[in-house]
Amino acid sequence: MPTRPASDLTTHLGYWLRFVFNHVSQAFARKVEAQGVTVAEWVLMRQLLDEEALAPSILAARMGMTRGAISRLADRLIAKSLLLRAADPEDGRAQTLALTPTGRALVPGLAALADANDAEFFAHLTSDDRAALFRILRGIVEQRGLASPPVD
Repeated sequence: MPTRPASDLTTHLGYWLRFVFNHVSQAFARKVEAQGVTVAEWVLMRQLLDEEALAPSILAARMGMTRGAISRLADRLIAKSLLLRAADPEDGRAQTLALTPTGRALVPGLAALADANDAEFFAHLTSDDRAALFRILRGIVEQRGLASPPVD
């Protein structure tokens, strides 16, 4: 049986997506880690910014993580005094998670780091190119039914 030549890595869109992704995400991770949180912690905190409090199960569904993973993230954020865990006022058996005032104050600065990271990597694109890239990537997400946001 004749062997088929192996395609070059650089001919694959996935290679280039991964290449860019690695550099963008690693740069952002360094920026938020300098502020004392991980990317996953930042995502959880951002999910809570517009809410008074949420059940861990809701956060798990929104973030595409298990409740156990959310619990571990919450434990780390509680240890950093950025998050509070409390009994759900409507169901004393359940718990909710909420940002502390310190955590709530930190999130806008972390969002600014995300904005700066985007600018660092994508500011050279024209507004039309940016819109096209958004459209293409969102189209892939929709076509493939991808639901879990990136957290690491």
